[in-house]
Amino acid sequence: MGIIEEIKDRARKVRKTIALPETMDKRIYEAAVRIVEEDFADVVLIGTPEDVEKYGAGYDLSKVRIVNPFTDPNRQKYIDKFVELRAKKGMTPEKAEQQMTEDYMYYACLMCKCGDIDGVVSGACHSTGNTIRPALQLLKTVPGISSVSGFFIIEVPNCDMGHNGRFIFADCAVNTDMDSQKLAEIAMLSAESFEEFIGDDPKVAMLSYSTKGSASHADVDKVAEAVKIAHEMYPGLVLDGELQLDAALVPEVGELKSPGSPVAGHANTLVFPSLEAGNIGYKLVQRLAKANAYGPLLQGLSLPVNDLSRGCSAGDIVGVVAMTAVQAQLADR
Repeated sequence: MGIIEEIKDRARKVRKTIALPETMDKRIYEAAVRIVEEDFADVVLIGTPEDVEKYGAGYDLSKVRIVNPFTDPNRQKYIDKFVELRAKKGMTPEKAEQQMTEDYMYYACLMCKCGDIDGVVSGACHSTGNTIRPALQLLKTVPGISSVSGFFIIEVPNCDMGHNGRFIFADCAVNTDMDSQKLAEIAMLSAESFEEFIGDDPKVAMLSYSTKGSASHADVDKVAEAVKIAHEMYPGLVLDGELQLDAALVPEVGELKSPGSPVAGHANTLVFPSLEAGNIGYKLVQRLAKANAYGPLLQGLSLPVNDLSRGCSAGDIVGVVAMTAVQAQLADR
């Protein structure tokens, strides 16, 4: 069984409700119908009757809840909550009403904040920034976490590396500016994500083009400093670096380049030194190794909100909704 089917099985055990606010995209309707058929989560679509009639034509939506943001009985509650959360930023009822009905992502986040749904998935036809911005403004990060980061669950067929070919790659989607402190935080969050979704003990490799000082550059120093910070802040974390990719994954190379390392040659959680490295890295594995890449998922938010690639298929949306439902289960703990 592939990991996404395992995650769907987990989602079925404690049913959660996930909102899809992009009702101007046919893929959303196809995904919603499939989720209902597979019966692992409840779905809420946010849109007007005109949206649904135009883009959802031909789909059986009888088991899908549809919320019209202009006539929803909870509308005033969400306006009040928006003003409460953003009053110091000058939010007024008029501005709140306008923003949440012009951008349904705000409406979805307010539903989540008020406990009326358990999570949100967006990004099929909006940028990552348009997905994350409302979540940061209304839901905030987990206390003690400075920023949101993005990760992929990577599943490589016929691979004996990682956890039977399964990995976490981070950050591949969000942070364009990563200093040592942020890298250390991403390492900790990614280790938690590995444990939560894949279920094995995380072994975190902080990647670089250098292994333990084999090259000298500020970029190498940034990763080495991140390793020090991570060891100080998260002493229980099994983490090492800086490591080149082959030293992180191949036992013989790991033993040669970093003898005695608890991670080298056995890494299953890969933290990339920059967004460009992470984004290129996951796409190389996806395309050349025919790997499944699920995500980007967001980590660090107080409630589960996840992003989609604008090139996603309906099947991709189904998978991300399942993972969001599992994150919502974990948020209850």
